[in-house]
Amino acid sequence: MKTRMKNFKTLLLIAVFTLGVGGVANAQKVGHINFEKLIAEMPQTKALKSQIEKLGKTYQDEIEGMGKKLEAKIKKFTAEQATQTEDTNKKRAAEVQQERAQYEQARQVAYEEMQKKQNNDLAPIVDKAQKAVEEVAASKGILYVLDSSIGKGLLVKKGEDLYDAVKAKLGF
Repeated sequence: MKTRMKNFKTLLLIAVFTLGVGGVANAQKVGHINFEKLIAEMPQTKALKSQIEKLGKTYQDEIEGMGKKLEAKIKKFTAEQATQTEDTNKKRAAEVQQERAQYEQARQVAYEEMQKKQNNDLAPIVDKAQKAVEEVAASKGILYVLDSSIGKGLLVKKGEDLYDAVKAKLGF
């Protein structure tokens, strides 16, 4: 019975030691990266931001032009309203209403087009960054990579920070 108890204690000690070493080994295979910062710092993202700003400026100029034209027409029609027939005033009101609807539609289309461009052009950038993170993690034997840009989601940063390595991998 004593030998059996001694063997059990030995097995238990070996199990505890093995689990303890395994836990330490796994702790070393965790890394973290501020993925949001990585994406923002990528040259492709900066170029995309510049393109979207240019596109936004173009849309803004067109829409402001439409708005000024509409305002001028409203002022003119308002000033001439008393000297026009009821039929003419109704036609003018309908014309203003139609132009106002076109103005609002142009604003909506511009917003949607800019969102579409951003979403479509950002997807390959995110994919490229994701692939680089995966490659760097694999080369360092890291099994899990946490996103530290989530804010308070990452409470302890004891794993390896992969930001600089991934940045170097992407060449910027």
